[in-house]
Amino acid sequence: MRHYSFTTVDVFTDRRFGGNPLAVFTDARGLVDAEMQALAAEFNLSETAFVLPPQDPANSARVRIFNRTAEMPFAGHPNVGTAFVLAHERGEPGGTLRFEELAGLVDVRLERGPDGIICGATIDAPQPLSVGISIPAEVVARCAGLSAEEIVTSAHPPCVASVGMPFTIAEVEPGALSRAVPNVTEFRRALADHPGLDGRLAVHLYARGTEPLRARMFSPVAGTFEDPATGSANAALAGLLLSLNGGQSARFDVVQGVEMGRPSLMRTAAHRDGESVRSAVGGSCVAVFRGEIAL
Repeated sequence: MRHYSFTTVDVFTDRRFGGNPLAVFTDARGLVDAEMQALAAEFNLSETAFVLPPQDPANSARVRIFNRTAEMPFAGHPNVGTAFVLAHERGEPGGTLRFEELAGLVDVRLERGPDGIICGATIDAPQPLSVGISIPAEVVARCAGLSAEEIVTSAHPPCVASVGMPFTIAEVEPGALSRAVPNVTEFRRALADHPGLDGRLAVHLYARGTEPLRARMFSPVAGTFEDPATGSANAALAGLLLSLNGGQSARFDVVQGVEMGRPSLMRTAAHRDGESVRSAVGGSCVAVFRGEIAL
């Protein structure tokens, strides 16, 4: 019988039972793809991370990320949380890590609190901002249980944006954000009607009426009815907003998960790199559980 240890951590929060929970298997050697997927489904979290030796010894680790139904090329809170867990378990003397992932290399900067103990991390998204197809406001509104008039299109239409993982990003009226409720039937209809989505529809809503920004993310077809903190989506949002305002750099704090009772704070940044826009996202973490599974 094989034994695998795991740690769970709440990411993008400074207190337990807030933020986005993550399970990290710090030594996943010997697990096959089907076992990783089954474990991720069993934990029933937004994502579960599996750490393997790097293919290039110059890097810190190879990290595979699974949601409830599929492997993901990149995600925000699994990288921040995995870096936090590995730094504590390995006693990382340096301040940086580099993870190999399907979407590319993810650079991680560890963060320490006033006591000198590692308390979180900031990651650089593995890909520059790319902006794909636009989705009609009425389609996004139906998916989110809102009216088309509550989708704000003055800055940009709802569109697919990615820095390693694609999200359909839409601005909404501030008062509408808390009333949004995902409609699974409309999500499936939108996927069928828009082949340019390539079978993935994760709707990331944000509102600019407050500081910090407020956001919610729904991906019910993939098994995540709502996500309490979506680092990859908010990194893409930061890149998208910078691309629209014409500046050289920008920072945005984003609060998510309030409606779920798991408030999360993500610190995002974006900057221009030649013709490209690059993004980063970071935050704090809190360790919660340790355990072991026998297979």
